[in-house]
Amino acid sequence: MVDHLANTEINSQRIAAVENCFGASGQPLAVPGRVLLGEGILTKECRKKPKPRIFFLFNDILVYGSIVINKRKYNSQHIIPLEDVTLETLPDTLQMKNRWMIKTSKKSFVVSAASLTERKEWISHLEECIRHLLTKTGRQPSTEHAAPWIPDKATDICMRCTQTKFSTLTRRHHCRKCGFVVCADCSRQRFLMPRLSPKPLRVCSLCYRQLLAEKKKEAEADCRQPEPICSAIPGYEPSSGDDSDKSDDDKADEWPADTEFYTSEVSWSSFHS
Repeated sequence: MVDHLANTEINSQRIAAVENCFGASGQPLAVPGRVLLGEGILTKECRKKPKPRIFFLFNDILVYGSIVINKRKYNSQHIIPLEDVTLETLPDTLQMKNRWMIKTSKKSFVVSAASLTERKEWISHLEECIRHLLTKTGRQPSTEHAAPWIPDKATDICMRCTQTKFSTLTRRHHCRKCGFVVCADCSRQRFLMPRLSPKPLRVCSLCYRQLLAEKKKEAEADCRQPEPICSAIPGYEPSSGDDSDKSDDDKADEWPADTEFYTSEVSWSSFHS
């Protein structure tokens, strides 16, 4: 690891530069012991279409946001504690190559790198940071992960009833439990999932029945067992703004639509040593 960089001037300057790019819309990132390990542009598979996002890898968190002016202005900052992260390599598709999934208890999503080499570098550095953090804290790897949302364009019909056809008037919705694209009739229910949100969230009819059954089983088990003494568990570090990444659905994205994001001559990610 690069813990020896923690108190160096160059590391402080790098972190300050990231804070300045996010401006008042972002959270302070400079804390004792934090090191900026690398940064780069990855393509994030968003609800409506893939979009470029700027990512910053620190030794304890992963930060990403929307690009307004590259290397000068970013917004919609999101902060993910690395000890909550699990990675999964994914196969290429016709549209996206060098893909992998970033899975957390609150949100999971797919990203792709400019090249296979860059994907290997990102995954290698992420896994090393995660191992180091878990060893230091004594925590076990996370086993509960939020389902990634299936992109809108993946289906023209409801993935539950398979009858409703989506159109300009018939909107797509997403189940927060399974991530399926569903119609309004198949997602009328709301269910409280504290791990994801303090408010009840939209779920499809199938997940609603499953969640009710799980809740009933838990209630029956609680009646048979004495109440345990619970210790405080650190919560998920908050991000600035709603973690639903609303900026992904903006109609007018500020990054030019005709920009060639990746070329063979350009390395889009860099890691510090």
